[in-house]
Amino acid sequence: MSIEINKPFGPSIAKITIPDEIISAMNKYVEEIVSDKKKSEDLDFGYNLAGNVQQEFRLDFEFMKKNNWAEFLGKSCQKWLSEGHNISIKKFEIISSWIVRQFKNEYNPIHYHGGHISGVGYLKVPMDMGSTVQKEKKVQHNGKLVLIDGSKKFLCNPTYVITPKVGDFYLFPSYMMHTVYPFSDTLEERRSVSFNAKIDDDSAKLR
Repeated sequence: MSIEINKPFGPSIAKITIPDEIISAMNKYVEEIVSDKKKSEDLDFGYNLAGNVQQEFRLDFEFMKKNNWAEFLGKSCQKWLSEGHNISIKKFEIISSWIVRQFKNEYNPIHYHGGHISGVGYLKVPMDMGSTVQKEKKVQHNGKLVLIDGSKKFLCNPTYVITPKVGDFYLFPSYMMHTVYPFSDTLEERRSVSFNAKIDDDSAKLR
């Protein structure tokens, strides 16, 4: 498992690749839920999340264990904290993990999560997420994730913009504000998977 650790501002952000077999199993699982109205209702998680999107549902823990998702999250977080911060965690507890199905004109407003660690990875990404209205003058942010820390300062940009790519997975502190912009000009789905987790209190202290 290789890891890339970036520190564009105060907290660090880790980037890891989701194994192909997990992506495949996750997408198959999503399609099964989508086609089953009762399962979709039973696992609905939208009431607990900030997104203005078509569908959000939680992953059940049996699925997360069976398809090694829980193991992947634990090892990824351990590697990030060990290599990036010299922290050896003694406990890793997944609070929840969920799927976000986002389509044209939908978005996720600025928000933060619970627990100590959060993350997001990509299972499906539209080929083209549209253009800006003022095409020659504006930076393209359609469908992108933006992590936010503090405010604009000299020599310090408060935002970190992520272009979604299938297989990319990002870890960040759960308190970090973030948002996802809407996109246009496509009927394709932007599908992501997120999680929140707690670690032991000693490891979570400021260092």
